Order: sequence, then C-alpha cells, then structure tokens
Amino acid sequence: MRQFHQHASTPCCAVEGCTGAGEYRAPKDRSLSDYHTLCLEHVRAYNARWNFHAGLSSHELEQEIRSAATWDRPTWKLGTLGAGFRGTFRPGRTRVHDPFGFAEDTDFDPRGRAKREEKAQAANPHTAFIGARDKALKIFELSWPITLESLRRRYKVLVKKHHPDANGGSAEAETRMKIINEAYQTLRASLAP
Repeated sequence: MRQFHQHASTPCCAVEGCTGAGEYRAPKDRSLSDYHTLCLEHVRAYNARWNFHAGLSSHELEQEIRSAATWDRPTWKLGTLGAGFRGTFRPGRTRVHDPFGFAEDTDFDPRGRAKREEKAQAANPHTAFIGARDKALKIFELSWPITLESLRRRYKVLVKKHHPDANGGSAEAETRMKIINEAYQTLRASLAP
C-alpha cells in the first residue's frame, strides 16, 4: 500500500525509510512508461547514477546514436528518394526547388543552363543549327538521316493526332501544334539543297 506525505495528495518518497514528499518522477526503465516518485534529494542521486543506455550491446548503442543524429526520423541516401525523385540525375529534366539560389551555375539551375546553351550557340551558329535539328528530330521521333517524304508522312500523323480540332479545341494541343510546326520548318530547312 502506498504511503502519502502529510499533504494528502502527495505520495511519500519511494526510497525506504525516507519521509520526504515524492514530488519528482524518475523512470524505472528504458520504456519510460513507469516511474518512481522521489524527493528532491533522492531524485538527484538517482539521476546521477541512472544510465538510460545500460544493458545495450555495442551494436544497439551504435543504432541508437545514428537514430538520435536524425531525431529518430527515417533517412535515405541523398538523391534517391527525396522530393519524389527516384532514379538518376538527368540534366535538363531533373527539377530542384531552390528558393535560396544554392544551385546557381550548376546543372540543377535551369536558367543558368539555358544561358550557357545560348552562349554556346551564339559562339558557333553551326552547332546551334545542329542542336535545333536534333530537337526537331526528337519531337518527330525520327533519327537522322531522313528524307523529305518520310518527314511529310510523320508530319501528317502528328497533325492528325495533335490538332486542336481533333482535341476539342484544347490550348495544350494548340501549343503542341506550334512546336510541331516549328520542328517541321527546321527539318525542311535542313533538307533543302
């Protein structure tokens, strides 16, 4: 039966023979679900000698340290699962939210990458033309070399598929048709004698 101190609501210290008020809680084990009630003097002595990690193997202690380093939150290798990104980094396709601008002038910076590409194209117009031709071939899903006839056939297929009238007047289809028309003009210019 539990004894209470002279104040009816405060239990006595759990240390045998102590008549102090048990106002302070001290955990009985690592689960931290059950507690001793101790007086101030005994809780100080208890805390000085109590070891939360007592009885753990070196492996368990190492796991505890690693878990505590991340505040017991799950972690994963950088660049594999964060931000919904799964797979490998692909320049130009991987998007990173960078509100502080840490990625400036890196492959993660889309504006910086576009500026570098513009500078490279301005320095060598022939390279710019080849880059535009390659982009156009990618849009048409063709590979070089091509003939004017194969280009026209593929153009007709894409127009039937992406024309705004065939897609209920969709603004997205209209944008896609503009891209197809620009790619068609680029490829026709590259085939001209």
